[in-house]
Amino acid sequence: MNKEFLILQLNNIENAKRVNRMRVTSLVLKNEELFPFLIAIVFELNDKTAIKAAWVLELVCELKLNLLLPHLSYFTKNIKHLKHDSAVRPASKICMFLAQTYASKNNILLKKIITKFHIDSIIEISFDWLISDRKVATKAYAMQTLYLLGKNYDWVHEELKLIIKQNMANESPAYKARGRMTLDLINKK
Repeated sequence: MNKEFLILQLNNIENAKRVNRMRVTSLVLKNEELFPFLIAIVFELNDKTAIKAAWVLELVCELKLNLLLPHLSYFTKNIKHLKHDSAVRPASKICMFLAQTYASKNNILLKKIITKFHIDSIIEISFDWLISDRKVATKAYAMQTLYLLGKNYDWVHEELKLIIKQNMANESPAYKARGRMTLDLINKK
């Protein structure tokens, strides 16, 4: 199995229904040698195939985040280049998975591999997503990521509170609800 095979499988995803995404996700999980091709497609192509690859990458990382670890530098260097909301949302969710794992007591492997560069890149892009014209889901994942990483970087919580408060008046009810929840979490620490 090679990159062309994976591209063919991605192109056969008819729509974003989970069952369609899971078919290719299962294929990658059963054939882990496809993972480097998957992550490359997300960042190399600028079309529907790259978006579908991002959908699958999110599910693969949700189920087996350790597959991303050898590619963490590549991922964190390139997430800023994603433009399409349908690719940015899965990337923001993957950043949240990384932050959740980093903040947890588990996954010692991630804690050995992740560097200040990786964390700084995730923090920077998460703030960028919060202050740019992005959909609520992306902003919600960014808030959660920043909240979790801010437990180790005090300045992050201060900046996050400021941005949420500034944006509350102009954002959707969903953003406001997530913003209030995040502010409550910060204030409880």
